Amino acid sequence: MVRPPTARSAVPGVGRLGLLEPTAADSLHQLGWDNVDGVPVLWALSRSPDADLALSTLVRLRDSLGNDWAELDSAIRSDTTLRGKLFGLLGSSTAFGDHLVAAPAAWKILRENRIPERDDLIADLLDVVEAKPETGPNAGPMLFRAGIAGPEAIALLRSRYRDQLMLLAAFDLASTVENEPVPPYQVVGRHLSDLADAALTAALSVAVARVCKNGPVPVRLAVIAMGKCGARELNYVSDVDVVFVAEPADATATRLAAELMSVASSAFFEVDAALRPEGKAGALVRTLDSHLAYYKRWARTWEFQALLKNRPMTGDLELGQQYRDALMPMVWTASERPDFVADVQAMRRRVEDLVPADLRERELKLGAGSLRDVEFAVQLLQLVHGRVDDSLHATNTVEALTALAAGGYVGRDDAANLNSSYEFLRLLEHRLQLQRLKRTHTLPAADDEEGMRWLARAAHIRPDGRQDAVGVLETDIRRNSLRVRRLHAKLFYRPLLESVARLDSDALRLSPDAAVRQLAALGYGAPANALGHLKALTGGVSRKGRIQALLLPTLLEWLGDTPNPDAGLLAYRRVSEGLDDQIWFLRELRDEGAIAQRLMIVLGSSEYLPDLLINAPETIRMYADGPVGPQLIVPQPEDVARGIQTAAARYDDPNRAVAAARSLRRHELARVASADLLGMLDVPQVCAALSSVWVAVLEASLSAVIRASEAERGGPAPADLAVIGMGRLGGMELGYGSDADVLFVCDPRPGEDETTAVKWAVGIAEKVQRLLGAPSTDPPLQVDAGLRPEGRNGALVRTLAAYQAYYDQWAQPWEVQALLRAHQVAGDQDLGVRFLHVIDPIRYPAGGVSADAVREIRRIKARVDAERLPRGANPATHTKLGRGGLADIEWTVQLLQLRHAHEVPALHNTSTLQSLDVIEAEGILEPEDVALLRESWITATAARNALVLVKGKATDQLPGPGRLLSAVARVAGWPTDDGSEFLDNYMRITRRAKAVVERAFGG
Repeated sequence: MVRPPTARSAVPGVGRLGLLEPTAADSLHQLGWDNVDGVPVLWALSRSPDADLALSTLVRLRDSLGNDWAELDSAIRSDTTLRGKLFGLLGSSTAFGDHLVAAPAAWKILRENRIPERDDLIADLLDVVEAKPETGPNAGPMLFRAGIAGPEAIALLRSRYRDQLMLLAAFDLASTVENEPVPPYQVVGRHLSDLADAALTAALSVAVARVCKNGPVPVRLAVIAMGKCGARELNYVSDVDVVFVAEPADATATRLAAELMSVASSAFFEVDAALRPEGKAGALVRTLDSHLAYYKRWARTWEFQALLKNRPMTGDLELGQQYRDALMPMVWTASERPDFVADVQAMRRRVEDLVPADLRERELKLGAGSLRDVEFAVQLLQLVHGRVDDSLHATNTVEALTALAAGGYVGRDDAANLNSSYEFLRLLEHRLQLQRLKRTHTLPAADDEEGMRWLARAAHIRPDGRQDAVGVLETDIRRNSLRVRRLHAKLFYRPLLESVARLDSDALRLSPDAAVRQLAALGYGAPANALGHLKALTGGVSRKGRIQALLLPTLLEWLGDTPNPDAGLLAYRRVSEGLDDQIWFLRELRDEGAIAQRLMIVLGSSEYLPDLLINAPETIRMYADGPVGPQLIVPQPEDVARGIQTAAARYDDPNRAVAAARSLRRHELARVASADLLGMLDVPQVCAALSSVWVAVLEASLSAVIRASEAERGGPAPADLAVIGMGRLGGMELGYGSDADVLFVCDPRPGEDETTAVKWAVGIAEKVQRLLGAPSTDPPLQVDAGLRPEGRNGALVRTLAAYQAYYDQWAQPWEVQALLRAHQVAGDQDLGVRFLHVIDPIRYPAGGVSADAVREIRRIKARVDAERLPRGANPATHTKLGRGGLADIEWTVQLLQLRHAHEVPALHNTSTLQSLDVIEAEGILEPEDVALLRESWITATAARNALVLVKGKATDQLPGPGRLLSAVARVAGWPTDDGSEFLDNYMRITRRAKAVVERAFGG
């Protein structure tokens, strides 16, 4: 038997309506909606952003209304507009639901068929406290005296303000439920700002009644709206930023302002006067002249940026307009201030740093690709060009962006896309705030599916056939955030490129003067030159020029955030021209974002690297990320050394062999310096890599010269020859600016005449020095044998026996100290090791160094401190010879080695850092003291290396505060751009280390 199909009920069940609460069916029955007549109401309820929340609130509202429920029920059934407002509101906001339950008759407000005008709002809120226009000499159209000024005024104002806020929210949300018009974002922002004006006008009326009880107001007080309220783009829940101007700025004016803030903060929203001169430390109320004096002399760039959005809102509007008229000319010349660029960049970074790392992807206001990115960019362009273009004198972000596009300062498509993303993000911000009427800008967590589902429905986002509403919302958030990030670069730079490259024949173009202004504001010290570089890079009609024009907006943004964008842009032009015939170069920049960004950071930070990269361009490919991380740090020092020696060994001609070694050294220097500058290597790793490549080049060059000599002689060499590394080379702790200190030692082979053998060895050593020291575009390769016996007056090469005889009889304390860092680095390994065995009794004497030798070493150190510091050098910040610098640390370690190495074999070590580890492990110094010495050595070495990378030449003196110091700080790894902080930290560390040096070295 076949059952007939069961007819589907015309009344949808709770499941079809999307109601999840177990009590939902009973609630619908209580409301009388679970029948055929209630079907339209049920489907409308199902469209509410949170239908369960709306239903439970409606039940509570029914209970509150009692017998009056019938009127609301009838209105819900018959009036779709009211139904849309109410269901949209109750499904979006627990706060407004609670408000209606507490004051159930307020639902009738939702019957209003239009959003009230500003004057209506002011009149409504003033009526609540029975306010009348103020009389007397300071009366004005926005100054009133409340008839109700006691504590009850706060409750009355709070309730009426909440009613008006609820009405706007209802209009804003009705379209989520019924086919109602959607108020544009700008309308909502303007109405919220008008409501804030009305609220503060009412609060001022209460303040007048409380402060001036016995007569008319004796002062003129203007309330100036700032921030979003000043721009008439306020949020639902936001602090309202204000500034007070008074004539006179006396105790009465201050009491009026303070009382206004107290009333408003209790009844409506927080009122924040922190944007006033001197912030919260400054006077709450100032006269107009006092404001002007402050802004003329003391104001920072960000304060002028804040003034872009000032607007007289209530109180004495005439005085408020005088304030605006007097200050705005200063705003439009702020971009000419010498610290404008640095202030703007520092402020943007500070804002980003305020966002906790775990919230950056959820932060709508301050994160990357956020609302602040749009507002900040628009304001910066207004400040740059508003001096000469009055059309940009808008306070509202959307209006200003429209004006920038109309003037050609922003691409029209870019402006439209940015505006669309801005309004989308502001919509989400409004919905999040409406939920509980709390100030928030944070999206629900990724695992909060319920929160994201509610937000999607409240924002009127629907499934698209491929994704559910949450999926569409998440896609839209990512798309708009990425679009803001991408357009943030194009906003500044695309119009510049349009002006020089003619990419779009229909595009409006910046004038040359506007382009120069814009580049100056973006951090370019020589903007006219920068514009010339852009023209050269994008010139002609070649494909490469077009690719450059597409790449440059992003590249220029990255360059603008480097210490020296001018030098970086010139270097990029040089690199591009040098690689003009390399088809891979622009393709890599286009396809590998990491390569492009890292290259810009390097070029805008270093004068050392551009020439290296031009001559070793394949290094640029290594800026990419590989499977296990950045390719720059993949090569190991031993593999690099082996490659250098193998490459040089292919050539019989020593000139070609040395050229091959130098070429690979160039590549390796470029790699190491790039990785160092980008923060991928620490100081010991940098020193080890630089030392290893130096040793490899020495080994390759010495081998090539010996091979050529043997070929010329037609037989084997007459002597073995070894190169002993001294100083930082011996300790494998070279920096970028270090020479290679060496000793050459030979040993005649059996049957060979010693004189002939030594003469041959001297020729070999001289040729190695000459080939390596030959002029080149690379950083120099100076092989310095000045630490040999008798110094530069002594023989360049000695036999092993001669060294032993000299050191046994004539070694001075300083020579013994120098031998502590002697280590075999190149040439005959066996001979080098025998040399070390010869000098071990000299440098590690039995019983330790003598007291006389200690006194002599201290005397020499004192003389070095007094005489060798260059004229004009600052002893507190000279990285090598200054207080707590490298020399202090190294001399201290070496004296401890001389005193203790005879009983601590682990101190037979040429490395300063490794010796410090032993000194700590053996208890020779306290761990805290060793930590200070180690930190000072690493800090000074990092600073010294950074100086070379930034300036392109060896130097030991840290500069004073300024752009150069900030560049050194960033390259040295300091986390901020504040060079003065870096310098203070350097001096603090070295000062503490110097105290240890004085105890440990000075006895």
